[in-house]
Amino acid sequence: MTGDAGWLPANHRWLAAAVSRLEVRLRQRAGLLPEPPDGGDELAAAEAAFRSAAEAMPAPPALDRLAAAFGLTGFERELLLFTAADELDVQVGPVCAALTGGQLAAASFGLALAVLDQPHWSALTPDRPLRRYRLVGMGEGRLTGAPLRIDEQVLHYLLGIVQLDRRLSPYLVPVRVRPVPLPESLAGLARQVGQGWSAPATPDPPVPPVLLYGPEPQDRWAVVAAAAGDRPVYAVAAPELPGGAEDQESFLRLWEREAYLTGAVLVVDCPDGGPEQRQAVAGLLARTGAPVVVSAADPLPLPGAGRRYEVGRPPRDEQRALWRGLLAGAAAAPSGNGRLARRIDEATMQFDLGYADIADAAGEDGAGESGDGGAGLWQLCRLRSRSGLDRLAHRVEPRASWPDLVLPADQAAILRDIVAHVRGRAKVYHEWGFERVSPRGLGVSALFTGGSGTGKTLAAEVVAGELGLDLYCIDLSAVVSKYIGETEKNLRSIFEAADKGGAVLLFDEADALYGKRTEVRDSHDRYANIEVSFLLQRMETYRGLAVLTTNLRSALDPAFLRRLRFVVQFPFPDQRQRADIWRRVFPPEVPTAGLDPVRLGQLNVAGGNIRNIALRAAFLAADAGEPVGMRHVLRAARSEYAKLDRPLTAVETGGWE
Repeated sequence: MTGDAGWLPANHRWLAAAVSRLEVRLRQRAGLLPEPPDGGDELAAAEAAFRSAAEAMPAPPALDRLAAAFGLTGFERELLLFTAADELDVQVGPVCAALTGGQLAAASFGLALAVLDQPHWSALTPDRPLRRYRLVGMGEGRLTGAPLRIDEQVLHYLLGIVQLDRRLSPYLVPVRVRPVPLPESLAGLARQVGQGWSAPATPDPPVPPVLLYGPEPQDRWAVVAAAAGDRPVYAVAAPELPGGAEDQESFLRLWEREAYLTGAVLVVDCPDGGPEQRQAVAGLLARTGAPVVVSAADPLPLPGAGRRYEVGRPPRDEQRALWRGLLAGAAAAPSGNGRLARRIDEATMQFDLGYADIADAAGEDGAGESGDGGAGLWQLCRLRSRSGLDRLAHRVEPRASWPDLVLPADQAAILRDIVAHVRGRAKVYHEWGFERVSPRGLGVSALFTGGSGTGKTLAAEVVAGELGLDLYCIDLSAVVSKYIGETEKNLRSIFEAADKGGAVLLFDEADALYGKRTEVRDSHDRYANIEVSFLLQRMETYRGLAVLTTNLRSALDPAFLRRLRFVVQFPFPDQRQRADIWRRVFPPEVPTAGLDPVRLGQLNVAGGNIRNIALRAAFLAADAGEPVGMRHVLRAARSEYAKLDRPLTAVETGGWE
C-alpha cells in the first residue's frame, strides 16, 4: 500500500491503538470502567497510546486513506472503525450487549448514533459511501437495531493487506507490465491518457472514460498500464460482464470500491464491438465515475466515452529501434558480422508487428541467434503475424521449390523478379529512400494468367517458399456477398489482417471479384463500382505480395492491369515441358518400372492434370502391390480424360505398348 517498509507494522500499531481507545470509550459509556482515578488513568493511557502510534506513522494510516478516498464524514469514519473493532477486539461485543441491555452483542447503527460523536442519520442511506460501496453490511432487523458488519475486503484493507476482491476475480485478468520501455509513439499516448487520472481516484469528481482503438489489443493494454503508473490494471472482456441487473450492480459497486481503495484502472475489452457488447459497455460507463478504459479494434460509437485515442502499431523506425535495443547483445556478437542487423531491417520492412509482439518475440529462444543470420527472428515474426489471417483465409504451407516448377525461361525470370522486389524492399524503400519520396504503392502485386492446371497456384507457393512467407488462399465464396458493402467489408478485414505480416495473398480465379467495372444503370452498379475502386486503392497500399490468378485475362478491368507490377502468362506446356513435369512428378520414394517421360509427355494435358494422373496411378500400383508402370498411368489417364470429357487418342498413347 505504501513504499515505506515500516508503514505496515506502524499501521497495525495505529489500528490496534484506535480500536483500544474506542473500546475504552465504549466501556466508559456503559459504566464498565473503574471509578476514577483508575478509570481515568485507563482512558488517558489509551489516548496516549493512540497519539504515540499516530506520531510514529510514516504515512497516513489505511483508515484515513479510505476516509479521504470516499469522502467519509467524521461520524462515518468512526462508525466504520466501530465495525472493525467488533471484528478485531473480543471485548467490544460484550460492551455492546451491556449498552443495549443484552439485546445485541454487536455494533449497530442505533448504538453508533448513541455513543459516537457528531452522529447523523444519513450515514447509512443507500447513496452514502458506507452502503453504496459495500463498506459495511447490515443484518436482518430494523435499521437502528440490525447488526452491522464490516466487509471482509475492507477489513483487510484497514490492516494493510491489499489484494483483489475474490468476488471480482472470476471476471478480471491482471494486465502485466512488460519490462520493455514503450516506444515514443505509444509513450506519448500513455501520457495523454493518464492526464485526467488523479492518484488516488475519488468518486467526486468522476473520471471521464477513455476509448482506445487500434489493431493490437496488447498494445492498447500496454498504453493503459503505462498511463496507470504504479496503479494496478485489470482487464475484463465485454462478453464476460455480468448479465443480470443485480449481478451488474454488485460488480459495479465492488469494482468502484476497488478503484477508489487501490487506484486500480479497469480495461473493458470489446473483441468484436457488436451491439450487445456496446450496450453492456455503455451501461457500465453511464453508472461509474471510476477510471475505465474501453479497448476495441475500431472507434466504437459509445455514448459517454469521453476521450478517444488511436493506438497504432509503432512506426517502422521505432520497430527497428525496438528490435535492435532488445537484441543488442546478439547484433554486436562478432559471429553476427552485421547479418542480424540487416535481417532486422528486412523483417521490419516485411512484418508490421506491434510493440507487444516484438517485446514477447525478442525474449523467445532463437530470436537473436547470430549464427543463423537472424533466420530465427524472421520465423518468429512470421508466426506472430498469422493470428488474424488464419480466421479469414486458408493457409498453405509452402513446400514446392523452383525445380518443381516447369515454365519457359521468360516466365521463370519474371517470377524471380517478383522475389527480388519483395526481398529488396528494405534496401530500396528504406536505405535508398523511396518510401519517403512516395509512401504509396509499396506493395507488390502480380497477375498470373493462364489455363487451368498450368501452374499458377504452384508458382505462388514457390514464390512464398523462396521468400519465407506464408501463403494464404482467399476463399472467394466467403468474400463475395450479394449484400451491398459486405464484399468490401470482407476484403478490408483480409487486407488489414494481412498487413501485419505481409503474407502472400492468392486470389484464385480473381476475375469473379476484380471484373470490369460496369456502366452505372442502378444503385447496385454504383455500389459495385465503389467496391472496385476501394480494391484498387487497397492493393496499392498493401505492403505484401498480392497474387491474382485468372483463366481469362480479358475479364479484368484495365485499371487493375495498370496498377499491377507484374503480369505472368502461364502457357499450356508443350510436349518437352510435359515430359519434364513427368520426370519430376513422382517422389523419389515411389517404385517405378519402365516409365518413359518422353512418351508420357505425349498426353496433351496441363501440369495439374499430370499430377492427378500420377497420383491415381500410384494408388493403382499400390493396390496391386506393383511398381508404378505405364499400364497404371494409362488406366489413370483414361479416368482423368473421362473427368475432362475428352477422348484419349491413339496419338497420345502411341508407342506405349
